[in-house]
Amino acid sequence: MLFQTRRAAYSAASPLTDGRQMSSVPSPATAAPVVDFFHDVVCGWCFVLAPRLQQVSAELGIQVRHRSFVLQDSRAQMVEVFGSMERAKAIILRHWTDCAAHEDTARIDIEGMRAQDFEYPSGWLGALACQAAGMLGGNDAHGAMFDAVQWAHLHQHRNIGDAEVLLDIAEALGHPRGAFADHMRSDAAARRVQADRAEAAALGIRSIPTVIGGNGLRLQTLPLPQLRQALAHLVAA
Repeated sequence: MLFQTRRAAYSAASPLTDGRQMSSVPSPATAAPVVDFFHDVVCGWCFVLAPRLQQVSAELGIQVRHRSFVLQDSRAQMVEVFGSMERAKAIILRHWTDCAAHEDTARIDIEGMRAQDFEYPSGWLGALACQAAGMLGGNDAHGAMFDAVQWAHLHQHRNIGDAEVLLDIAEALGHPRGAFADHMRSDAAARRVQADRAEAAALGIRSIPTVIGGNGLRLQTLPLPQLRQALAHLVAA
């Protein structure tokens, strides 16, 4: 129940240089346990897990830190992995079928996306948009943007490979369009994405969704009861 990168391992990890803390080590000043949620806006299994993680983290008082993990970051990589853009869409929509079978509430619109004439997007621009939201509004804004972009992609079958669509989403969330566009295009946003990818590589993460926490916690998509049970150990520790 995951998406796995088919590319070679990412470049060697380096410490985060943008003020964010490394994952799996909660800040001493933070009372709540912290988990890091590595995700990609185009990932169907992330869409399945995200509402469960939100629910359980709220119940248990756990902070979820959002991290970008981009499966393919360009059209060229999509073609390299899948052979063609047409084949990419066909294979990915088969993944969507599996994801839809495990949703708690039916939200994934497979046929709606199949009917669209745009090429299936990579997650790169969406990751930049999430990081731009984080730069403007912090971790919660990153999470809100991630959820909104996933909803637009998997439920509304909008083209999240189009920067204007992402800016429409950001504006609907209350971000000033011009400032958001500047942040999304900035080198700083790209560096934040690459820092998250480097951290994922250092942690040995090659598939998503992945949730990392203290005491060696490492989770992927789980049903709600099992997720609650697994995360409860963080609170009890």
